[in-house]
Amino acid sequence: MPDDRDRRLAEVLDDLLLRTMRGERVDADAVFREHAELLPELKELWATVMVAEDCASVASNGESLTFLPDGSSPRAGRGAVFDAPPDELGDYELLEELGRGGMGVVYKARQKSLDRVVALKMILQGDFASETDLQRFRAEAESTARLNHPHIVPLYEVGNVDHRPFFSMRYVEGRTLSQRLIDGPLPPREAAELLLPICRAVAEAHRHGIVHRDLKPSNILIDRDGVPYVTDFGLAKRFVTEVRDRRSEVGDQTSEQASIRNLQSAILNPSLTGTGAILGTPGYMAPEQAAGQRGSVTAATDVYSLGALLYAMLTGRAPFQAASPVDTVLMVLEQDPLPPRLLNRAIDPDLEMIALKCLQKPKDLRYASADALAADLQAYLAGESISARSGRFLQVVSRAFRETHHAAILENWGLLWMWHSLVLVVLCLVTNAFQWNGVTSRLPYVALWGVGLGVWAAFFWNLRQRAGPITFVERQIAHVWAGSVAASVLLFFVEAILDRPVLSFSPVLGIVAGMVFLAKAGILTGRFYFEAGYLFATGLVMAYLQQYAAAHGGPDFGISLFGVVSGASFFFPGLKYYRQRSR
Repeated sequence: MPDDRDRRLAEVLDDLLLRTMRGERVDADAVFREHAELLPELKELWATVMVAEDCASVASNGESLTFLPDGSSPRAGRGAVFDAPPDELGDYELLEELGRGGMGVVYKARQKSLDRVVALKMILQGDFASETDLQRFRAEAESTARLNHPHIVPLYEVGNVDHRPFFSMRYVEGRTLSQRLIDGPLPPREAAELLLPICRAVAEAHRHGIVHRDLKPSNILIDRDGVPYVTDFGLAKRFVTEVRDRRSEVGDQTSEQASIRNLQSAILNPSLTGTGAILGTPGYMAPEQAAGQRGSVTAATDVYSLGALLYAMLTGRAPFQAASPVDTVLMVLEQDPLPPRLLNRAIDPDLEMIALKCLQKPKDLRYASADALAADLQAYLAGESISARSGRFLQVVSRAFRETHHAAILENWGLLWMWHSLVLVVLCLVTNAFQWNGVTSRLPYVALWGVGLGVWAAFFWNLRQRAGPITFVERQIAHVWAGSVAASVLLFFVEAILDRPVLSFSPVLGIVAGMVFLAKAGILTGRFYFEAGYLFATGLVMAYLQQYAAAHGGPDFGISLFGVVSGASFFFPGLKYYRQRSR
């Protein structure tokens, strides 16, 4: 019965969550096998729960540092507080709780020896804290201690009292940027003025070899004078040594399919150090971070997040937002953000350009550094021209012919495209053979192109589906290709309606194929502009060959020429990406 099934699902999920909260290692696959009759609902619900819990834990790091004079209502995190908080902790008198999350809890406290008010952060679970939480807590303290900047919340002291690790920081009286955005978007000039010192602070962290990895509105504090501060380095990474000395397995994978596998892995096995673990807040994280490519997380990742902060200041919302964290991550990987002026017409075009430059998915198209972003913000505020609008002719051409962030999906198509090239060559040679042997009836041609291409397309798509989930971009490419197949077959019917001999319109095949590769050039890689050009030229040559054969007699080799050119247009890119995937 449905009610009984729902009850059993709830019981299994409750047991899994309880074991997770106790710190036990949960073998989710074993549980799924034990309760196979509850699949697939159990898998989907468990994945959703773990994503929500992990994101809540990560997001709470920023909220836990919301240093408000009145404090916010405490929010329970993923783990329970096993020890009651003391009234005092060494030299500190705990005055009130400011916030908490899955890992830490922050108190407003008075440091007795210096008679000053501070913010004191402790491990939430005390003696029951996991090694992962302890590592992350220590990493935050170490990262913050290395930094000295007027717009980074300074660290005062790190200690451990009665097995309770803690560190104290400056108490910032004010509110977070996320709370400011509740009132709506900021005026463009105010947004630029607020982000400028944040960029300088992040640039200082980068100079010390630290990338923040979790820049978001709740991690930006604004004091009563409107001065912003960057806080919560709980996810900070020492990128100078890690990127140089270590390439994770995920970093070696470039396909969007691998990104989705990493996302699924991180959902079921969230951890601090596991390969492919996703750390950060989905709406503000860069694509390389959302894909779990830890080896690719550099200073450019923070530049992206700074752009996401600017986007939120100007529009009142993150660049990407969806019904669930998983859907948001997929949007980050596959889609481009809406231009800010579609959401807020009052935005200055230059400021919009600055935000969109930061949000480019290829890292080398973003600002080279947080300092470079700050320089453009400074130029905007001074009424000067911004670098985001400048571009040399060679740079524009280079960008037009480069790969997009979607090009990696071609690794899933490489071998299939090589087979497709063979099918095209055989199809065109057989068609020419029919023509040379005097076949004038349209039926054999329609059967060859309609049924033959249809069967091959179905077989092709079935092979692709076996390799894993189909991405959004692959569906787009498949629809463009399907349109070209339909257009090729419909040419025979157009010829019949106009009472023209069979294959009279065959040169149009080159034009149709050229249009397909033109679309692929915009979506995947600019190198397909060359293939599009070759095929457009092939259509013209086919028309000339047809005219020459009609005037002087002899066979028309146009269809065979089309087969060779179109086959090569698929074969060589397919070979390239097949080899790339093999490596």
